[in-house]
Amino acid sequence: MSVETIDTLVVGGGQAGVAMSEHLSKCGVPHLVLERGRIAERWRSQRWDSLVANGPAWHDRFPGMEFPVTGPDGFPSKEEVADYFVAYAKQINAPVRCGVEVRSVQRNVGRPGFRVETSDGMIEANSVVAATGPFQVPVIPPLVPADAGILQIHSSAYRNPAQLPKGAVLVVGAGSSGVQIADELQRAGKRVHLSVGAHDRPPRAYRGRDFCWWLGVLGKWDLETPGPGTEHVTIAVSGARGGETIDFRRLAGQGLTLVGMTRAYQDGAMTFAPDLAKNIARGDANLMALLDEADAYVARNGLDLPQEPAARRIGPDPDCVTNPILELDLAEAGISSIIWATGFAADYSWLKVDAFDEQGRPRHQRGVSTEPGIYFLGLPWQSRRGSSFIWGVWHDAKHVADRISTQRKYLAYHAAAKRETVDA
Repeated sequence: MSVETIDTLVVGGGQAGVAMSEHLSKCGVPHLVLERGRIAERWRSQRWDSLVANGPAWHDRFPGMEFPVTGPDGFPSKEEVADYFVAYAKQINAPVRCGVEVRSVQRNVGRPGFRVETSDGMIEANSVVAATGPFQVPVIPPLVPADAGILQIHSSAYRNPAQLPKGAVLVVGAGSSGVQIADELQRAGKRVHLSVGAHDRPPRAYRGRDFCWWLGVLGKWDLETPGPGTEHVTIAVSGARGGETIDFRRLAGQGLTLVGMTRAYQDGAMTFAPDLAKNIARGDANLMALLDEADAYVARNGLDLPQEPAARRIGPDPDCVTNPILELDLAEAGISSIIWATGFAADYSWLKVDAFDEQGRPRHQRGVSTEPGIYFLGLPWQSRRGSSFIWGVWHDAKHVADRISTQRKYLAYHAAAKRETVDA
């Protein structure tokens, strides 16, 4: 069986893989990108129909190309985002091979490099970049039995309200996905319960600037580690309908019922933690803290940005917050569907190398693995807060490509020195 050889193999053809290809090319590193589906496949097949990007087009893009349809301050649709990466890969002549699944990566014995088994044959590579991103395996907590008579799907499998059976819906998780899906279902006439945990809720915009801009000028995108106790805190933000600040009180006023964090299920009833008011208050505090920092920045720099007192108005708590539901009989509530907006887990089972800790998390420094020749890209907080965002992954890819290029130079020196010794 013939074995294809390449210097660097990139696994994954999403935003991370495309960014990696651009920087490897700039460094003169021969490489190949393998994608088991299509370029940016998850944007097409694991997002709901009406999804738009959560960041404005001027911010959530690569430096080398603007979005062709959506203006700078708009929020491109999921299809436009996917098309963007296809066009970008074409613009940089990225060597992407679609429809090829990587099944295993193992280190060669007694010689450098790795042996890679794919659905299209064997490949040998000196370096391997895992650019599969953070959204690999949908997580559904094992609370409600499969035979409970309720449709259960992950948010990645949700497409539109017509997909669900008649009846009410429980959405578990109030990050960006959960909030937007719950809002869409309620607007479509569904009765919706939304389970709200700890979250941040920044303003969509403040004093004429999007929150992405504020996080940039305030240095928050460059934070290198999450704050204490914030590792599992979601962010509630939306680009829907031109972008809007998430307001849980407003959602309740529209008819959506808020509950606390989902705790357990037994005998047809779901129980919730008595933490709803605390979680809402935490989100309010996060909002106000960012507004305070923004106001201080404006004053310190003498910027001519209009004041916006309305952004600080907090309405009264709705009844579902002051009198929280702690137990809900799903049948009595008419709930026929549960959507789990509960995030994803990583799956590196194909990467059979010593690059992970006891919890299966990559051991690395800014994407450079403790296992020589293995690299990661697209990890949350890989180098800073912005690492798993479109623009952030582009900058992380530059660092990883530089490290790969540097290692190639060392190996090239070794090979040249060895030849000189033999010739002598």
